Amino acid sequence: MRYAENTTISSDKSRAEIEKLVAKYGASKFAYAWEDAHDPGAEAAGRAQIQFVLANRHIRFLLPMPSRNDKSITHTASRKWQRSDAEQERAYEQAVRQRWRALALVIKAKLEAVAAGITEFESEFLANIVMPDNRTVAEHVRPQIERAYIDGKVPAMLTQF
Repeated sequence: MRYAENTTISSDKSRAEIEKLVAKYGASKFAYAWEDAHDPGAEAAGRAQIQFVLANRHIRFLLPMPSRNDKSITHTASRKWQRSDAEQERAYEQAVRQRWRALALVIKAKLEAVAAGITEFESEFLANIVMPDNRTVAEHVRPQIERAYIDGKVPAMLTQF
């Protein structure tokens, strides 16, 4: 079972909810973008992107979209029969709506945790903070974490950004 797997709330409404939410908590900028997969037959899917500036930090969330070729889209869950084109489109749209609802939940939970004093803004959004080179902290740190687990050595400090 996935969060909001049967939601009827549109992707547009979820995106607008996120925009209102970050504005409520003091965001000074908000942007939304999307890209579709280049090849309709490709396994890779498109993605959406939400960016905002809050607490003097540029924050970016990438939202991967489901692939239209994924079996969860092309086939029924119970019998694994292939869906009609119309059923596949409905399944795809449902999966997209579910992802947008999940992103709205994540952002709301992070902002509420900060507001309640449970955590600090930078700790909660650390992975999504965009550095001056336009890469997120997560993009910088993930390879170092991987190396640390392979080598068994923790880096003395992060690489310079």
